[in-house]
This record gives sequence, structure tokens and C-alpha cells, in this order.
Amino acid sequence: MAKIKQLALAAGTMAALASCGPNGGLDLNNFDPDLRRLGGLNTADAAARSAPRPTPDQRGVISYPGYQVAIARQGDTVATVAARLGMNAAELASYNAINANTVLNPGAVVALPRRVAAGAAPATASVAAPVVSSTGQVSDPFAGQGIKQPNVAAAGGAVTSTTLPASSQPKQHVVAAGETAWSISRKYGVSANDLAQWNGLSSDMTLRVGQRLLIPVAGQKRPENAVAVTTVPGTGSPTPRPPSSSEPLPAEKTKPVSAPVDKPSSPDLGKTRTAASGNGKFRMPVNGSIIRTYQKGKNEGIDISAAPGSTVAAAGSGTVAAITRDVDQVPIIVIRHDGNLMTVYAGLDNVTVSKGQSVSAGTALGKARSQGVVHFEVRQGFESVNPEKYLN
Repeated sequence: MAKIKQLALAAGTMAALASCGPNGGLDLNNFDPDLRRLGGLNTADAAARSAPRPTPDQRGVISYPGYQVAIARQGDTVATVAARLGMNAAELASYNAINANTVLNPGAVVALPRRVAAGAAPATASVAAPVVSSTGQVSDPFAGQGIKQPNVAAAGGAVTSTTLPASSQPKQHVVAAGETAWSISRKYGVSANDLAQWNGLSSDMTLRVGQRLLIPVAGQKRPENAVAVTTVPGTGSPTPRPPSSSEPLPAEKTKPVSAPVDKPSSPDLGKTRTAASGNGKFRMPVNGSIIRTYQKGKNEGIDISAAPGSTVAAAGSGTVAAITRDVDQVPIIVIRHDGNLMTVYAGLDNVTVSKGQSVSAGTALGKARSQGVVHFEVRQGFESVNPEKYLN
């Protein structure tokens, strides 16, 4: 089921990204690279649709108080734009980090390194400019012949140019390595669609390092208290304004990470001696804590933690009645004591006693194995009893 949900989400995402125009091409007016129209991801309030880019003059120039830009026409290169404005093509190309002969997208922005004065258009404006070789050594005076020339003002014609007010001047951004149209649009709080339309980007939003972009000027934002608009099914709903945008978040009392944590009470298995302990017949066969207590029918003795290689000793005086091995060939030692009692030892290696040998309390029987657990039983006849009642 989770896999099906992932596939459905991927299909929905691809459908949103592939909004195409009537001719099958990518429609920048409907392209939704920010996924703003997907339900739950609408950020229209955070990035309102920008105002349209100002219309350039007859030369394709938009004049702002701080700088000017030229807008490329169909078939333009940096060289043809430079010729139309009477500028040096190499200088203009270098300023925009592009080859002078690269064909520009219609509507692409060419930032001007210095201002061009208004007035008559250069006499060369109606003539195709030579294309400068990328090697800088050869030029082709016949370049551009047979190509439809842009419709520019005739030589000597007056050019009407108006400097726009400072309030309408957009910021400029120089593209750095690793940046994309989406990352830049998020940085300035505008949509990628508006960024593409203002700068004449191609449908794949390709950018180049050093490219100078105009950051769209914000248009009319929705009033904060505007009534919600019913949207068409399938187009998603606008994201509501979070309460924290107008009111502070409620005060929260959190404990620092270093604050002590309350620990639940749990039994200390190392202190499982009974009230009768201290007057018992036997001693502990090995130094360690009891990690598993006696349970009739489940654990017929006790398990004691023991350092690997530590000595396992006889719990009391008696005679070694048997030395057997379990299914894993681990030794099991049985010692018979007075009063029809027997003690059983398991989980040890390097046995140092033999069957029939008399032992005293504390006589070494062997060493604790690497597992670090020694099993100890006390039996009355053949019936197991709780060993803790016999330990002192």
C-alpha cells in the first residue's frame, strides 16, 4: 500500500511539472515548478504574482535610475544588440558572461555595463553586425545575411526613452555556481515563472554562472483579511495564514536536555538474597550478582554473573558425585553433601576435580567460561529447591 501511495504521489508530481501548452511545448504561463498549485503546498501569499516587466523602447532598452538593460529580439546575439546600441560587443558579452555570437532567447535580458544615451539610433542599427570569432582573430562581414533582421528604428530616427521611477527598479542577481532558477526565486520570494518571464529564460530554466538576472518587482498582494476564494476542484486550496504570522506562539515550558530524567523503580537482581540468608549451609560458588532467580519448572537454580576465567568453587564440603557434559559438551559437576543435599555447577571450563574426590567449601572446581554466567542449583534428593535459602 505504501508503494502504491508513493507511485501515485510521483505521478501527480510529474503531471504538475509537465503542464504543456496547446502545441505540446512547455507553457511557462501554466508551468508550476514550485508545486504551488498542489494541495498543501500553495505559497501564493508568500510570493504574490509579480507585475509585468516594463516595455522597452524602440532599441529594446529599459532604463532604470541605477542601470539599463536591453531586451533581445528574435535572432539577436550579444553582437547584434551591441551594434544596435553602439557598444563594444566584447565588453557587453564579458559583462553578461556569454559568448558574443550565442543566439539569445527572445526576451532575454542583456545587462548594460554603462548607460546609453537616448536620442537617434546608431546608423548601423539597420545593418547586420559582423559576427566576431570566438578566437578573436577572424570576423565574418557577411554573417547574418539571409536572416530576418529585427525591426529597429531607421538610422537617424528619434528614440523615445523614459527613465522609470526608482520604486519600479528591480534588484539584479548575478548567478553563482550551483544556483538554479528555483533556488533564486525562493531566495527573493518570487515565483520561478515570473523569474523566467522577466528574464526570457528557456523552458528548461537553464542558467549560466555570471548571468545577470532581474528580480521581478512584486505585484498586488492579497489583503491580509481577504475572504477565501473557492477554487476549481483539482487545483488545490490556498494555504491559510498561520496564527504565528500575526500573534506570538504560546509560551512553552521545556526542560533542558541536561535535566535529570525520572527513572522507574526496578528490582536490583544483585540483591535477591532472602531474609534467611546469612545462616545458610552454602557459600556463593563465584563472585557476582544473581542475574536470574529460581523459578520452579522454568529455572531450577540461579544464574550468577561471573568474570570470564574467574574461579568457580565448591559451595560446601562434600564428595564429587558426578562430572557429566551437556549437549554442547560443557561440563556439569554434581557434589553430594550431608543431609541428602546436592549442588550442581554449570557454565565452567578447565575442571580441576575428579569423580569421587572429597572437597571442602571453597575448593576450586574450574573457571567461568567466556559467556560470563555460572548456573548453580541446590537439590533435596532429586527435587530442586531455591538455592538462595541455603546461601550465607
